[in-house]
Amino acid sequence: MEDNKPNKISIKKSDDFSQWYIQAIIKSEFMDYTSVSGAFALRPDSYFIWEAVQKATDELFKNEGILNVYFPLLIPEKLLEKEKEHIEGFSPEVAWVTETGNSKLDERLAIRPTSETIMYDSFSKWIRSWRDLPLRYNQWNNVIRWEFRHPTPFLRTREFLWNEGHTVFATKEEAEGERDAILGIYQKILEEYFALYGVAGKKTDSEKFAGAEATYSIEHLMPDGSAIQGPDFHSDGQRFAVAFDIKFLNKDGKQSYAYQNTFAISTREIGVMLATHGDDRGLVVPPKLSRIQCVIIPIYNDESKVHVIEEAKILYKKIKGRMRVHLDDRDSYSPGWKFNEWELRGVPLRIEIGPKDIQKKSVVAVRRDNGEKFTIKVADIIEKTEELLKAIQENLYKKSKNFVDSNTHEVKTYQQIKDVLTKKGGFVQTPWCGSKDCEAKVKRDTAAKATNMPFDVQDKAKGKSCAICGSSAKFIVNFAKSY
Repeated sequence: MEDNKPNKISIKKSDDFSQWYIQAIIKSEFMDYTSVSGAFALRPDSYFIWEAVQKATDELFKNEGILNVYFPLLIPEKLLEKEKEHIEGFSPEVAWVTETGNSKLDERLAIRPTSETIMYDSFSKWIRSWRDLPLRYNQWNNVIRWEFRHPTPFLRTREFLWNEGHTVFATKEEAEGERDAILGIYQKILEEYFALYGVAGKKTDSEKFAGAEATYSIEHLMPDGSAIQGPDFHSDGQRFAVAFDIKFLNKDGKQSYAYQNTFAISTREIGVMLATHGDDRGLVVPPKLSRIQCVIIPIYNDESKVHVIEEAKILYKKIKGRMRVHLDDRDSYSPGWKFNEWELRGVPLRIEIGPKDIQKKSVVAVRRDNGEKFTIKVADIIEKTEELLKAIQENLYKKSKNFVDSNTHEVKTYQQIKDVLTKKGGFVQTPWCGSKDCEAKVKRDTAAKATNMPFDVQDKAKGKSCAICGSSAKFIVNFAKSY
């Protein structure tokens, strides 16, 4: 047996979160750097997660009546410039194709930062009558946003994967009625798959998506106390319809501009998930998204080796088909090395089987999320491991929600806003008058921004005073330092 040194993380999560995060995702082989600055390679474990998320989300979209399409990666400059506010919001991040071979292009082509402009040029041709509506399309693709800030794997990258939902309705009421259904889909995916809690609410006008009338988001809180935006939904009103001449003959026989929405979830969520659930030993992956849900590790000596491996293979065949299981029967690594390896990679459940376990017709199961050990009879292995995987999934979500709840600070004065944001971090939840000046003051004094106005606390604004200026409050808003 070779003396292989375990691949361990050298930094504690609580000591240096940023360095811990990089070590955890690289050493666990979830992602790796490439020769393109700010662009990263998704390795099998992480791409498995994206495939699972895409499949689950896509099914929910289709149940909602949304159809998949695909549009070109390249967008002519003339289309990108049709909506001024939209292009101004993206212009610093757009990458351009200017030549092919030895020939200069007559018109620059943008590598899509998002697909509104290329899609809506076609929508204007396809939509003629109210009978053509609603049009509810989605595409799964990659986009390029040439970030100038420090790229961070999954969390802020120059290329990422996402869904782009683009829907068109005849009336404002129909368009606005879609919001809760889409945000509900995203919350279901976050909670039931990623085991992540997020704060759903409306963005302030200063923080909304460029070109949108209103933006709604689900915001996460990272282990270092900073916020990061998750899935979002944009009510675009008629702005794009006017810019791209998307109009139709309504039921009254009159020409009318359509109402539109856009929405997305991206591979950023993988990074949020890994950062949230991981610990000093490495990653902790929720069972629903783990490529390997259960790893079997035989423990033996020279005398018992053949028999133990034989029983481990029988156990593997028994479990296979009910869950994603892997048998690690490599004989060049010690059991301790294997324990460390699979803990680093975040596999939810480890099953140990040795000679004494075989005699007792049982195994030892170890949970990755909390380290608890259980003795399980082989006869009960399917039922008990499924119960444990379910318990792990639920526990990770519970911990995520408890973390957000315990780091959400309700404050009433401006001094408290400054104190919490500069000394503690987390969400600062406070009454706000809605003034951009007050919002800008917080950002200037603390480097924090308004993340969103949570849906479930807006009734608390009634009768309150703005913590920043003292005037009558209209909203409850969360502030946080963010990525």
